[in-house]
Amino acid sequence: MIKITNENFSLSQICRSGQCFRMEALSDKGYQLIAGGHYLEAEQHGREVRLFCTEEEFQNIWREYFDLDRDYGAVIAQVDPADTYLRKAAAFGSGIRILKQDTWEMIISFIISQQNHIPRIRRCIRLLCEKYGEERKNGEGVLYRAFPTPESLAGASIEDLSRCNLGYRSRYIKETAESIAAGRIQLEKIKGSDYEEARKELLKLCGVGGKVADCICLFALHHMDAFPKDTHINQALASRYPAGFPFSRYTGIGGILQQYIFYYELHGDESP
Repeated sequence: MIKITNENFSLSQICRSGQCFRMEALSDKGYQLIAGGHYLEAEQHGREVRLFCTEEEFQNIWREYFDLDRDYGAVIAQVDPADTYLRKAAAFGSGIRILKQDTWEMIISFIISQQNHIPRIRRCIRLLCEKYGEERKNGEGVLYRAFPTPESLAGASIEDLSRCNLGYRSRYIKETAESIAAGRIQLEKIKGSDYEEARKELLKLCGVGGKVADCICLFALHHMDAFPKDTHINQALASRYPAGFPFSRYTGIGGILQQYIFYYELHGDESP
């Protein structure tokens, strides 16, 4: 077990932040996460996060996944003191971290996310993994399903994919899987590209528009200037920043601030 004490690390906030869809609460303190073909259980007690994995797994997988080498307190400290809205949003979501997730998994996850809400996205992805994902077993004997490969989804029919509650997205997923499985779009090239080039390549995929491309750039490729704009973000920008959001002030951290705004708009009116 690995113990981490960090005031900017909340499993609950990460789970509800809308950037990962295979993380689930097992109890009020415990969580289960399947990511990049790996399985993890974790608990939080106050500021202490406990990851039930080996030191090797932590160093090779979860340290980078949870972006633990970045000082999120320093990011929050850069928020303009005069911007009371953004300061409130950052304080409210201060335990969120930008996860570094698998690129292929994020492509499919955020294609599914279009015109969809989080519980249904989770359900669609669970059905997809149960039907097309490889069964695996962790060191403790827990069985789980890896995320389906491009080849497995490329070989599925649109009719079979639609049985995973994907609706019109079934065609998008099949055609995107075919493009990647055939090598017409190369994931390694996307991973090695800067933000603008990666975004340009992602937009070639069926069903990937600007918002989805930015989600992939931020939550998989860690391009921190990516700033996905959905309905919640657009409403916040229109009401709070009618003259425009000060992107130039926040070069290199805009994507983190986007998550604070998104989380605040989604959960800020909930009771403590």
